[in-house]
Amino acid sequence: MKIYNSNFAPNPRRLRMFLAEKGLSIPFVDVDLAALAHKTEAFSEINPFQGIPALVLDDGGVITESIAISRYFEELHPEPPLFGTGARERAEVEMWQRRAELYLLFPIAQAYRHSHPGAKVLESPQIGEWAEVNRAKTLVAMERFDAALADRPFICGDHYTVADITGLVALDFTKPARIAIPESLVNLRRWRETLSARPSAKA
Repeated sequence: MKIYNSNFAPNPRRLRMFLAEKGLSIPFVDVDLAALAHKTEAFSEINPFQGIPALVLDDGGVITESIAISRYFEELHPEPPLFGTGARERAEVEMWQRRAELYLLFPIAQAYRHSHPGAKVLESPQIGEWAEVNRAKTLVAMERFDAALADRPFICGDHYTVADITGLVALDFTKPARIAIPESLVNLRRWRETLSARPSAKA
């Protein structure tokens, strides 16, 4: 079993943090995104969608997408539960995980890919107007997350979950995306600080 990884992309970081929270150690194979190693024929045989991370199982099977891989390890190692317990809690974790992914991580990534000089190799052509559209969307989402966090330590309540992982990775990606988190969003900033203090944040 091995995981194709990059230390410079947000989605592999989500998986590394998840594994760290589980206390799991899986061998990594680094993929050089700047050299477009994920676009090669060899890697395309592993993942035809040319994305990372990718988990290659001992029988040769492959699971891609960070959340799908995380679910696989959650089934194998259910403690601590990072996808929730019980029907309602699992549904709420799924809801906030999707919100963090769609309304924070995706637009932040789009702002980065379509504006940062270092992303030209990954996104051609870069569309500056699209970057600005997504910066605006991100700020709206941040306000909504800030409101939700007014009465809870984590985005789903009292317990740390995979939704918090996605949230932290998204907020940390604001720096290369050149998006400032407004000072007024005190709940969002407190949440980020709490998550950043966990050992898994350094994974």
